[in-house]
Formats: sequence, C-alpha cells, structure tokens
Amino acid sequence: MAFLGGMSTRRERWSERTNGYTVTPEQYLRVAYVALGALTLIVLSGAAVRLTGSGLGCPTWPKCYGEVYPPLNTHAVIEFSNRLITFPVSVAAGLAWLAALRRRPYRRDLMWLGALLPLGVVAQAVLGGFTVRGALDYGWVMGHFALSMLILVAAVILVWRAAHEPEPEQEEPGEQLARGASSSAARQSGAETGATGLLDRRLVLAVRTLVGLAALTIFAGTAATAAGPHAGGSPGQKINRMDFDGRGTMDFVIHRHAEIAFVFSLAAVAVWFLARRLAAPQRIRRPLTVLCVLLALQGFVGLDQYETHLPTELVWVHVGLAALTWLSVLWAACAAGRPRRQTLDDLQSVAMLDVLDDPGRSAARLRSRATSAIHGTAVSAQNLSSHEQFPGN
Repeated sequence: MAFLGGMSTRRERWSERTNGYTVTPEQYLRVAYVALGALTLIVLSGAAVRLTGSGLGCPTWPKCYGEVYPPLNTHAVIEFSNRLITFPVSVAAGLAWLAALRRRPYRRDLMWLGALLPLGVVAQAVLGGFTVRGALDYGWVMGHFALSMLILVAAVILVWRAAHEPEPEQEEPGEQLARGASSSAARQSGAETGATGLLDRRLVLAVRTLVGLAALTIFAGTAATAAGPHAGGSPGQKINRMDFDGRGTMDFVIHRHAEIAFVFSLAAVAVWFLARRLAAPQRIRRPLTVLCVLLALQGFVGLDQYETHLPTELVWVHVGLAALTWLSVLWAACAAGRPRRQTLDDLQSVAMLDVLDDPGRSAARLRSRATSAIHGTAVSAQNLSSHEQFPGN
C-alpha cells in the first residue's frame, strides 16, 4: 500500500510540474506514428553507412577519432551523421513514452510499450558501440539489425493499440447459454460477428506463421549480407565476414535466403487467398495485399542484384523493402488479433456458408460440429450452475 501511495504522489507531483498538460488520443497517435517513422528511417541510414563502406569511418565511439566532430573525410562524415540521426530518433522515442504518461484517458499498455522505444534506442546505441569496437564483426552487425527489427515490433504494436481502444472481454459460451437468447437484431449482428471471429481464428494462425517466416527470411538476409562483399568497411580494412565454406559461403547463404524468401512469398499469397475466401475484413486483407506486392518487388530486386553482382544501390533498396515488408506483416498480425472460441453463433453462420458452398458434402460435417459445440456449452452451463449452487467449491 505504501508503494502504491508513493506512485500516486509522484504522479501528482508530475502533473503539477507539467501544469496538468494532457494529450488526447488523436495527438498521441500522431506521436506514435512519428516514432515509428523515425525508427524505420534509422534502419535505412544504418544500411547506407554499411553499403558505402563507412562502418569504420569513425573507429572510436562515442567520439570520432577522439574528437566531438568528425574529420573532413567522406566515410567519417557518413558514419558520424548516422550517429547524429540517433538524437532526433531518441527524442521521438522518448516522446512516445512521455506522451503516454500524459495521455487521457490513461492506458497502462501504451505506457509500457512507449517505454520500450527509448530503451531500445539506448540498447541500439550501446550495441552500435560494441559493433564499432568489434571492427564490424558479422555477429555484432547481424545482432544490430535484429535489434532494429525488434524495436519496430514494439513501435508497430504501439501504433496499432493507440489507434484502437481495447475491446471488452467476450462472454464465455456457458455464460451466453445461462443468460438466454438475445433479441432478433442482436442475433443477426452476432451471427455476422461470430462468423468473422471463427474465420479470424484461422487467419490469426496463418498470419502468425507469416510473421515467423518473415523473421526467418530477414535473418537469412542478414547472413547473406554478412557473407557478401558489403561488410561495412572501406577498401583495405580487414573485416571478419561469415566464412564457413570458403568462397562457396556466399553462394550457399544467398541460395538458402532465396529459398526461404520463396516459401515466405508462397505462404503470403496463400494467406491472401484464404482471407479473400473467408471474406475477411479489409483491415486484414489490405496489409496482406501490401505484403504480397512488396514481396513481388523484393523478388525482382533480389534477382536483379544477384545478376548484377550486388550493386550498392540495389542492395540498399532491398534493405528498404525488407523493412517495409516487416512492417506490413506485423501490421497484418495486429489486424488479425487474437483467436476467439467457437460458439453456437459461429456454427450457425458457418453452416449457412457451408450449405451454400457444397450442400451435399456439408451435412455430416455440420452434425459433428454441432454435437461437439452443444456438448461443450452444456458442460460449461452445468459447471456455472454448480458454482452458483455451491459457491464455496
């Protein structure tokens, strides 16, 4: 109790210092979008540092050659400029957390998600220092990029949650049975919602699989870059590249990356068709469409850069498209939401869809589904009745 009282007192003092300034949900959403854009921008600027061979342009950290400003050297200026970009990115990330504290109505989930952004930026800065001191060893560089992708996960979830108020908890099937039937208008709208929930359950699992495939593809891409010619150093600098099979390492890793990306693309198209087949809402179908378009572009760019021996410009475009692809698949996962339990309303709606689709083959399947659902709801109602009669058990 004393701890909670201390937290309340600190919040009151913070409110007095800020003169009671508050942030509306619309204003906070704009702050969250700015933070997401800044965190995406620094991924592209970091890729530019590596692809221009400026990774060791400033061989010391946090200073550059022991000074607070870089010498008049192209690689040093590029590397130091990327470090300077970290400052506005840190401000945007910090504002996402501070504005969450002043948002009204206050939401604890936004506060914790907002706190992850500045913590992630600080971790990135520290990891960047270790990467420079490690002479751009491929392990440090891969970890640096992976951390950027993890920060984007928090940023996307923050934007999505800021744009949507939390939904009320769904009633359990037993509670629905105990409460009895609702009005005819509610049943009609409930059937539509139930069908969407049942179909969303399939999409949730499919889209979550896409997130895993996307992460695996990005990891394979970082491995391909680690084994390729763009290690981040300028000519003459010795960089520890991935080299477990001699000269064949790069070809092996690139081909495995291409194979994983191909499977990811096929899975994305399959999930898009699944969403279309199940008449999923636009909030799910739209990011899936964007994902498929980005993957098609990635395929063309990847093939072109392989045929042209990995030119710097195309590799940078490839990294940019990879970041956008990651954002789109994360957005699709947020739009899919959490799976819901199957209810009797779901069965009624699915029954109508199945009968219209294939009347001759659906009867046995529907009887089996109905029997299982009725048995489950009856057991739930019996447990609820027993709990009401014997509340102490």
